[in-house]
Amino acid sequence: MRKALTLLVLAVSLFSSALSAAEWGDLKLTFVYDGAVPAPQPISVTKDPQFCGKFDLVDEELVVNKENKGIANIVAYMYTRGDSAPPIHPDYAAQAEAKFSLDNNSCRFEPHVVLLTTTQTLVLKNSDGVGHNTNYAGFRNPAFNDVIPPGGTLEKKLTVGGERAKVSCGIHPWMSAYVVVHDTPYGAVSDQNGELLIKNVPVGTWTFQLWHGGSGGYVADVKQNGKATTWAKGRLEVTIKPGMNDLGEIKYKPKATR
Repeated sequence: MRKALTLLVLAVSLFSSALSAAEWGDLKLTFVYDGAVPAPQPISVTKDPQFCGKFDLVDEELVVNKENKGIANIVAYMYTRGDSAPPIHPDYAAQAEAKFSLDNNSCRFEPHVVLLTTTQTLVLKNSDGVGHNTNYAGFRNPAFNDVIPPGGTLEKKLTVGGERAKVSCGIHPWMSAYVVVHDTPYGAVSDQNGELLIKNVPVGTWTFQLWHGGSGGYVADVKQNGKATTWAKGRLEVTIKPGMNDLGEIKYKPKATR
């Protein structure tokens, strides 16, 4: 018993030493629309117009910043296989059981993309004064379609990674969003300026999966450093070095808009 305890303590000590000795770097990409910025498309409010008609709703499948052409809602996450699991930075370990909200707010989903890991929790909310349903079209995790009354909340566990599922509201057919479930914490979604930053990635060579719901799938055909490039199946191999790893401006035109 004493020997087993000693071995356990030694193993924990070695793991802690290896983790503290690991080096980390940040990965940054900036996605810019390749072409003239498309105008936002207004939504035809066909249900609950007295309430939903107040919000000047537009289609959010493609959101491009007219000031700098930044593309929002592009997802990047580390693509791994069973034998290539990375070490986890302590900042992420502390968030392993965090909760992330998908809110029905102003007759739209907020945010448009939720990115979470298999150990975290999805919280469905309804901040509106009308009822909504949240239809999750999962293919790895079980699909569900729950009515969320005004002021209501509901928690869901999605325990299988590698899923990019569309979410819709059957009551208000223009509403849509995406939930992306991945196996490691190394992922991010591009902001309103097209900037995507994944912090504290372990040093080494890793593959990242790039995806955009409004494109109907993989971010594959891009221009990087002014040169046309294809990321096969939306996968990009990057060698992470300590500090900032800025891949610069990536020009992209989603297929849905071509």
